[in-house]
Amino acid sequence: MADVRRVMRLPEHYHLGGSVGPIVMRHWDPCARFVGDTFWWATHTPDGPASLALSRAGQELTATGYGPGREWVVARADAVAGLRDDLTGFAELAATHPVVRELARVHRGRRIPATGVVFPRLMRAIFEQKVTGKEASKGYAGTLRAFGTPAPGPLEGLLLPPLPEVIAAQPYWVFHPFGVEQKRADTLRRAAAEAARIERCATAEEATTRMRAIRGIGPWTAAEVVRIAYGDADAVSVGDFHIPNTVAWHLAREPRADDARMLELLEPFRGHRGRVCMLLEATGVMAPKFGPRMPIRSFARF
Repeated sequence: MADVRRVMRLPEHYHLGGSVGPIVMRHWDPCARFVGDTFWWATHTPDGPASLALSRAGQELTATGYGPGREWVVARADAVAGLRDDLTGFAELAATHPVVRELARVHRGRRIPATGVVFPRLMRAIFEQKVTGKEASKGYAGTLRAFGTPAPGPLEGLLLPPLPEVIAAQPYWVFHPFGVEQKRADTLRRAAAEAARIERCATAEEATTRMRAIRGIGPWTAAEVVRIAYGDADAVSVGDFHIPNTVAWHLAREPRADDARMLELLEPFRGHRGRVCMLLEATGVMAPKFGPRMPIRSFARF
């Protein structure tokens, strides 16, 4: 089966790693990773399983697709790379605040990807609900290793995410060895059962409504999904443990804030509020910490 290729011209200052980075789950993701200068991503498409390789050379980005869904992923490669990201009006909004203006300059090569695939991102977001990053990574990677399948193409170890119907058919306790308690496991199984309907949603708004109708999925989870699956630059993760404080610290030098205060500070950037949050997080500078760290729990023996 021959691979499919496409060469795309890149805008000035474009940064591949900064643009596709949000697709990857922390340091090791069974479905997405960098190998040298090439970004690899595996997914199920309407045409079947596929792998996409994005390689940069100068101002050109070459997309190569493998597997039955290779034409689908190559056709969507510009969106996956963030090249469909609409920055209209953002420069003017960013100019109204010195911190955002400087971040927009420093990170001007970052774009928001739009993978066009919902369920893998939804699965990841559910694993991230109200736990530490280590717990979320363990649940995500463990589930991928248990139920994922080898991705097409030459990269060894790259896995396709599990099909929703496979996840929906599992009892909740199957996820305990991965550190996932019954609440998140049941939410994941309910989401998997509705995945086909969600994937058919044409807009981020429609997908948000469909996801939030599922018990266990709130505004935080929906925003985490549509920002990357649909490239929604305005999606704000309301309900996050850290983001309100991060926004308040950078934009108002306030060490603590609730969701209402966060949204008040972000309102001048409406249309790009999620983009501003991503830029603030990219600094790696968080609000001062006063309390104890969240403990890491284990459900592996339950």
